[in-house]
Amino acid sequence: MQRLKIGWATRDISTDKPVNIPGQFYMRISQGVRAPLLANALVLDDGRDIVVFLSVDLVAIRNRLLDDVRAAVEKQNPDIPTEKIIMNATHTHTGASYYDYDVGKILDKAQLADAEIELASSLEYRAFLVSQCADAICEAYEKRSEGGIAYGYGYAVVGHSRRVVYFDDISQRGGSVSGYMIDGHAKMYGNTNDDNFSHYEAGADHFINLLYTFDEDNNLTGAVINVPCPSQNSEHEYKLSADYWHDVREAICEKYGDIHILPQCAAAGDLAPRILHYRAAQDRRFRLKYGEIGVENAARKDIAQRISEAFDEVLSWARKDIKTEVPLVHEVKTVQLAKRRITDEELEFAKESLERLEKAAPKTEGVSPIELISEISSFEAQKNRFREIIDRYEKQDKEPTFPMELHVVRLGEIAFSTNCFELYMDYMHRIQARSPFVQTFVIQLAGTSGEEGGTYLATERGVAGKGYSACMFCNLVSPEGGQQLVDETVKTLKEIYDK
Repeated sequence: MQRLKIGWATRDISTDKPVNIPGQFYMRISQGVRAPLLANALVLDDGRDIVVFLSVDLVAIRNRLLDDVRAAVEKQNPDIPTEKIIMNATHTHTGASYYDYDVGKILDKAQLADAEIELASSLEYRAFLVSQCADAICEAYEKRSEGGIAYGYGYAVVGHSRRVVYFDDISQRGGSVSGYMIDGHAKMYGNTNDDNFSHYEAGADHFINLLYTFDEDNNLTGAVINVPCPSQNSEHEYKLSADYWHDVREAICEKYGDIHILPQCAAAGDLAPRILHYRAAQDRRFRLKYGEIGVENAARKDIAQRISEAFDEVLSWARKDIKTEVPLVHEVKTVQLAKRRITDEELEFAKESLERLEKAAPKTEGVSPIELISEISSFEAQKNRFREIIDRYEKQDKEPTFPMELHVVRLGEIAFSTNCFELYMDYMHRIQARSPFVQTFVIQLAGTSGEEGGTYLATERGVAGKGYSACMFCNLVSPEGGQQLVDETVKTLKEIYDK
């Protein structure tokens, strides 16, 4: 067995140019950079196999972004096996858009000119993004040198259940059906100060999985930090930002120097860094602890403190067991997952809703330029969601499954597995509970080849409760497909365990 080789590199993927910020159902044109967006690359190579981790501060990986990054890497360095690139998003809602269809489907140049709004080309940003990502991967590959790894887990509660369950079906209360969601007994970010509030649908995952890297002299060079929570405290801002991961990087690097931090979002489709039922207590905590800096800023600092303290605690004992020779096995396969079918009733609802919207018009008079963009883009987004439902219905018999690129990696006694979804937490626990490895890092929102990626994958109980993230608009794959993902992942984990 050869000694492990490790390479790191980081690139800034921010832009000062005004670009769309995806992550909501309306366009936000960026007004500068609050906290840098980064692309972090880590290459691990044992002489037999290789894994290339690439984490980017974006909301999702879709629209053939992974394909473009792989093509750019192959062109720059043909020696790198591009199929071994795992690209994941931190799910910041203040990342830049690289989609090539933003403006064309939502706002035309005349509307932008009338609103006196400048908007840079998403394709121009996409080219920059792809180049920066490819450069980071190639540099990390070239910088591979012998070193070691250590691993462990700690406790840092970051995410909380964001699906509120009620005793009654709130769709019967009136006013809960819109172009975005169909509520039932559950609601995303529902009001907990409600006489019919029953419980949160899921709990919180307290675990933070950590992989540390060291050079030949056992100096810390970087870490993979796997947290079951999206990075979306500042999700409505108009400045680009890596959200709480920026605060985490600052807190850790202040103590350990300029080391590399590669964030991974574990399964957290039903989780968010937001407390719903204890807001008054939280506001008081933040006010006394941080002063009058605002809830979002205070929450980011609080999360950074918790993660950095877990980082310290785990490192204090994990570094006693630094490994320089570990088997690395990286399996890549395409799995076919059962799609969530659109019913006849849902099809009729979509057709009727689209017809109604086609006859309506967004409010454009007497609004500010920012409001104009929000109104028009929100209106178009509603129509597009219904069009997608109709399109899915027409294709579902011929295309009953969704192809997803699955990566499963063995690194000694630990493992990594990927999926391209905002995956509900229960699926991760099913994988981890059945995995033969000591620790299993589940990476959600990892890129898959092709157009798709980033949709929610709800559980059976989620679909039964309905609500945003568990309704027809949000789920390309069914709970049956979710269990197929679990079973195929566990099967592959067991296959590579003894290799």
